[in-house]
Amino acid sequence: MKVEDIFGDLPTLETDRLILRKIKKHDIEDMYLYGSNEEVAKYVTWDAHKSLSDTEAFMNYALAKYKNKDVAPWAIQYKENGKMIGTIDFIWWKPKHYSAEIGYVISQDYWGMGICTEAAKEMIKFGFEKMNLVRIQAKCMLENIGSEKVMEKIGMVYEGTLRKEMVIKQQHQDLKVYSILLEEFEDRRQP
Repeated sequence: MKVEDIFGDLPTLETDRLILRKIKKHDIEDMYLYGSNEEVAKYVTWDAHKSLSDTEAFMNYALAKYKNKDVAPWAIQYKENGKMIGTIDFIWWKPKHYSAEIGYVISQDYWGMGICTEAAKEMIKFGFEKMNLVRIQAKCMLENIGSEKVMEKIGMVYEGTLRKEMVIKQQHQDLKVYSILLEEFEDRRQP
């Protein structure tokens, strides 16, 4: 399987409360709303957006990924109000190794509602059923308890801590690694 087989035209996915879809230009205000929040940006690799031009730069990056049929982010749209409240994606995908890593960010207004868990479960399902993955992993900074809880709720298992794995915002960060394997995903679906 090739990346363009899946990402040549990013499919829209749907859950009970969410629509996972391509990012669109009209999402700029919604994205800026959470992207400019210092609390939201605290545990991610990027800095809080200082202006709409920062948000526009990310949007242009995502739109270029769609155009180039490359691994690209899904917008998380909340059905109840139609707002784009975050993104979720495969940060990388190695088809040759049947493995990928997911990442996500969500507006602080929607923390604690199970939204990230719902979106991540759909991504896990998509990865195993449509991308032929055998392993899906995720990472978080040590202090990011919320993200760690999401990983546990979607069935991931803690593998260990990578010491000084990345320089994020000019500081070395230890990252916790979680993963789920295809057989674990299938076991969880058994009645």
